[in-house]
Amino acid sequence: MAQNVLLLAQAQTEFRQDLREGVEADAELHDEAHGGAFPPFESTFFVSQLIWLAITFGLLYFLLSRFVIPRISSVLEVRGDRIKSDLAEAQRLRSETDAAIASHEAALAAARASSQKIASETRAKVDADAAVQRKAVEADLAERLAAAERQIAASKAEAMLNVRTIAISATAAIVAQLSGQEPSASEVEPAVDASLKG
Repeated sequence: MAQNVLLLAQAQTEFRQDLREGVEADAELHDEAHGGAFPPFESTFFVSQLIWLAITFGLLYFLLSRFVIPRISSVLEVRGDRIKSDLAEAQRLRSETDAAIASHEAALAAARASSQKIASETRAKVDADAAVQRKAVEADLAERLAAAERQIAASKAEAMLNVRTIAISATAAIVAQLSGQEPSASEVEPAVDASLKG
C-alpha cells in the first residue's frame, strides 16, 4: 500500500512538471509570434491613446448631456407623476372599499339579527301551535279512551251476565246429572253468584 502511495505521488509530480513545461513553451511561442508586449501597454502609444480617450470621453459626455439624459429625466418625471396619480387613485379606491366593507358588515349584522328574531318568533309560534294541537290530540285521545273503557265495561258486564247465565245452566245440568234431580233456579243462582264474586 505504501508503494502505491509513492507511485501516485511520483505520477502527480511528473504531471505537474509536464504541465508547467507546456505552459512555458506556449508562452514563448506566443511572444515570438507577436513580437513582444501587449500593444496598449507599450509606452510609445501612451500619448495617442490618451488623446483618443479624451476625445471619445468628451464626445460621449456631449451626446449623453444633450440627448440621452434629458430624455431619461423626462421619462422618469412622467413615470413619477403616473406613480403618484396611481397611488392617489389606489388610496381613494381603498377608502371606498373600506367603506363598502363596513356597510356590508353592518348589513350582514342587521340581517343576522333580523333572521334570529324571525327564527325565534317562528319557533315560538310553531311551539304554541304544536302545544294547542297536542292538547287537542290529548283531549281526543282521552275521550276515545274513556269511550273505549265504557265499551269494554259494557262488554264485560254483558259477558259476565252471559257467563252467569251459562254458569247457572251448567251448574243446574251438573247437579241434575250427579243427583238425578233438577234443581230450581232459585237454588242455583245464589251459589253461582257466590262463586263468581269470590
